[in-house]
Amino acid sequence: MLIAFNKPYGVLSQFTSEGSSHRTLAEFGFPPDVYTVGRLDADSEGLLLLSDEPGLNEKLLHPRHRHRRIYWAQVERIPSKEALIRLERGITIQGYGTLPCRAWLLDPQPEIAPRNPPIRFRKKVADCWIGLDLVEGKNRQVRRMTAAIGHPTLRLIRVQIGDFPLGDLASGEWRALGKIDRASILREGKGA
Repeated sequence: MLIAFNKPYGVLSQFTSEGSSHRTLAEFGFPPDVYTVGRLDADSEGLLLLSDEPGLNEKLLHPRHRHRRIYWAQVERIPSKEALIRLERGITIQGYGTLPCRAWLLDPQPEIAPRNPPIRFRKKVADCWIGLDLVEGKNRQVRRMTAAIGHPTLRLIRVQIGDFPLGDLASGEWRALGKIDRASILREGKGA
């Protein structure tokens, strides 16, 4: 079984709180014996996969498989073309060089429902949404990458894994995936 879940802000990517004040996956009515394939930090939102199939973590998450994930990051100020090129070439964060990626200014800027609690708002500092297409997922990587180019992330949403988009799955909702959606995530039959 493979499940797509639109993880809300403030929810841990685990079923127990281990002393945290954040909500957990336990409250969303998932079938028994599923586990997360990857994770999103509590302050990140969007597409999270769950499964009861051993081996999916390695197939989807190990960088040698170059399995893509697309994020939309709302950042402070509007990055220049040069700043986006720096992201694309790879950034050194915490002594680690990120793999090359694709980075772009979302045009048009998406209309996304406000988050609860809302992001910080500064009257004299503009913000915008950028897209990042990565094949790796280190802890807080997108946030560290945008901070390294001087554009801190205010809000982060994973919108795609493989070729499977989050689409119109509402925040806090999940659904079991059929063969076609599964193939778009795993790239089955596409030589991957």
